[in-house]
Amino acid sequence: MSKTAKFHSFNETPDRLAEQNGKKNTSPTTIGTTVFSNSSTVSSISQPQPLYLYEVKSSNPWLLLTAAAIMGLGLGFNISWLGFSAGVLALLLSLQIILPSIRDWVIQYLTRQERDTLLGFLVFILAITGLAKYVGFYQKIGDWLNQFKYDEFGSWAEWVGALGQIMIALLAVYVAWAQYVISKDLTIQQNRITQQQTIDTYFQGISDLVLNEEGMLEDWPQERSIAEGRTAAILSSVDEVGKAKILRFLSQSKLLTPLMRDGRLGRPILDGFGGYAEDKVYGVRVINLGVMLAGTNLSGQDLRWTDLSEANMVRADLSWCDLVKANLSRTVLYDANLKGSNLKDTRLFYGSVETASPRSRSFPPNYETGAYTGVVLENCNLMAIQNLTEEQRYYCCAWGGEKTRATISGGCYEIPNKLAR
Repeated sequence: MSKTAKFHSFNETPDRLAEQNGKKNTSPTTIGTTVFSNSSTVSSISQPQPLYLYEVKSSNPWLLLTAAAIMGLGLGFNISWLGFSAGVLALLLSLQIILPSIRDWVIQYLTRQERDTLLGFLVFILAITGLAKYVGFYQKIGDWLNQFKYDEFGSWAEWVGALGQIMIALLAVYVAWAQYVISKDLTIQQNRITQQQTIDTYFQGISDLVLNEEGMLEDWPQERSIAEGRTAAILSSVDEVGKAKILRFLSQSKLLTPLMRDGRLGRPILDGFGGYAEDKVYGVRVINLGVMLAGTNLSGQDLRWTDLSEANMVRADLSWCDLVKANLSRTVLYDANLKGSNLKDTRLFYGSVETASPRSRSFPPNYETGAYTGVVLENCNLMAIQNLTEEQRYYCCAWGGEKTRATISGGCYEIPNKLAR
């Protein structure tokens, strides 16, 4: 190749050489040009927009402050149109922020019925206000105010001052009442905590007293006397809820059940099934309730599966109690209130209902025939008793007396009055 040809080929441009070779030009010059074009495009995209193209939110605090400031300038320089326009603008902007929050609050804290009631009340007030104009109420008030002699009653400032003092006094009374209610609630809660701690201590003390180191029941006569004394003391110092807890604990622990005893040492005898044998006739209870529950208030309490047999509960209030599976045999409920109590599967007597009779001071009970094993229900209130079976109804009518029979639902016309009084 000649020097001239070499010279021309050396001076050929990259595009020309690529065209002669039938290939696309990928020279650094072209690439550099492309990269430069792309970078210019990116720079044109990333350029900040003009201020008038920005989206302005109504909740922008600067916008609200600006509207308020313009309104202030209008008021300060006495420019009415500027102050009024800025005030309307500030009002609309603030409402646009406040109204959604109020709507969310109303939906969250008010039910549909409460929202309807509130709306109806507001419409009621507006209707009364509007109708008052058409009946001449405002006109009469205006005429009365025009004829009113204000000098006879002092200045309006004195009236407003007196009204303010009255409102302050009412506010003070309200605050004092609120403090009293809060203090009362705190006192009641503290008393409940203290009572529960006292009951827990009683449970632990009774358990330590009647159980030996091996966990077996070992109650000597003096220990039984101390246990009864503790029980009598705590039953007189707790409310009806605490009494029900104590009775359930003693019943489930078999401390109120008459247990069969060793004829020599007086220790309870095991029944061979993991418990202690019961003896209804000659058994001895660890704790004998006696008259501890006489006149007590147990209204509305849970006394399911409790053993209240042979307890003296004269004038006791057992209204609306849950007495399911409770044992009331030989219990003295003279002049007691059992209104609304649940007597489902409650034991009122042993044996047959035809031969069963209430307990007697003169004759021992016969648990085979049921004689003298029943509960004493004379002068009781048995209104609205729940789940009363036919056998229970027959016994209550037969041995309840005239006053008790008059309170039993359905009457006792076909059942004889065996008590004869």
